[in-house]
Amino acid sequence: MQVTETLNEGLKRAYAVTVTAQELEDKVTSKLKEAQPNVEIKGFRKGKVPLAMLRKQFGPSVLGEALQESVDGAVSSHFEDSGDKPAGQPDIKMTKEDWKEGDDVEVALTYECLPAIPETDFSKLKLEKLVVKIDDADITEALENLAKSATNYEDKKKGAKAKDGDQVVINFLGKVDDVAFEGGKGDDYPLVLGSNSFIPGFEEQLVGAKAGDDVEVKVKFPDEYGSEALAGKDAVFACTVNAVKGAVDAPIDDELAKKFGSESLDDLKTQVSDRLTTEYAGAARMVTKRALMDALDKLVDFELPPSLVESEANGIAHQLWHEENPDVQGHDHPEITPTDEHNKLAVRRVRLGLLLAEVGSVTNVTITDAEMQQAVMQQAQQYPGQEREFFEYVQKDQQAIQQIRAPLFEDKVVDHILEQAEVKEKSISKDDLQKAVEALDDA
Repeated sequence: MQVTETLNEGLKRAYAVTVTAQELEDKVTSKLKEAQPNVEIKGFRKGKVPLAMLRKQFGPSVLGEALQESVDGAVSSHFEDSGDKPAGQPDIKMTKEDWKEGDDVEVALTYECLPAIPETDFSKLKLEKLVVKIDDADITEALENLAKSATNYEDKKKGAKAKDGDQVVINFLGKVDDVAFEGGKGDDYPLVLGSNSFIPGFEEQLVGAKAGDDVEVKVKFPDEYGSEALAGKDAVFACTVNAVKGAVDAPIDDELAKKFGSESLDDLKTQVSDRLTTEYAGAARMVTKRALMDALDKLVDFELPPSLVESEANGIAHQLWHEENPDVQGHDHPEITPTDEHNKLAVRRVRLGLLLAEVGSVTNVTITDAEMQQAVMQQAQQYPGQEREFFEYVQKDQQAIQQIRAPLFEDKVVDHILEQAEVKEKSISKDDLQKAVEALDDA
């Protein structure tokens, strides 16, 4: 095998690789001899078929296999000898279009190699760790929010008019073209005005109604309504208001605690405190992590593979375009060209990604099976009733596994860097923490 460098420009590399005809012939012969003991052809006993006959009958297929193995082997040997790590899939092409058996195999190998990542003294980094102390007021506010979510409804005074937020208990019968339709009838239905649980325009017409009132509600079904028979149709609902009820927050007591799976109010307070502590710590870590990434972006600089930056910029532009055009689900849309801002963000992401990957490799950061299993279980909870299907999907899809593993790996590398950096705690209020988190989205 001969390897001749034809391009060495920045991170771009190109080589002319030659596998001699003799090397290829030796590989074909070796393969035929390896198979000879197990081949049986009419007129010859098993293992006694002459090599020349094997070559005549199986030569073309063995040649193709040997050719592929020779090229792959030559490329692998090159990377092993050179120490280059390709940034993506190398481009491998045979350059002799009229190649025939007996000729040398000439291959053009081109790729971008990953850059050498410089060693970095992370002790130079100075960062803050935001700390929010949980006090009684925070716990009380959280309990009050829980009480609101467990709202009860009690009858209002006789003659009271319904307003937004009230619950009206109604009987209703809906008709289209004076004909009742399936699903358009209900008795003693509790409807919270302003909840938008009925079709648009329905609830607003019950505002101001009193218990005992008969109200004719006229609405139009949306054009995209689920039932084709009703979509876009005008409808009239004859409604009788049986009761008007006002919202009353549940009392903060042991009964409220039991509704949320706690044994007592004190137990619920402890759980709320623990949850708030976890939430604040998670938010504070997001702020610290962004500050770390900003610091690393300024501290470390090295050449980047253009193909990685281009691919990342295209991905960013494509994602943002779909976020701005949520109605377009597929890829049938105009060509999306990355902006300077997209390219700038891509450079940052690629540089930091390569840096974290190198740090993780040098420090032998690994993700255990237990950590992966826990992460998969957490994600599976997002699909209630379909957990088994999610597990099976992850097991079969390497890309899904990588998408779960990547943030775990990154967090471990971040922890390693933070342990070396100078990190000082700073006590702040929860409102200031919220502002710091919101500032991340604006950055």
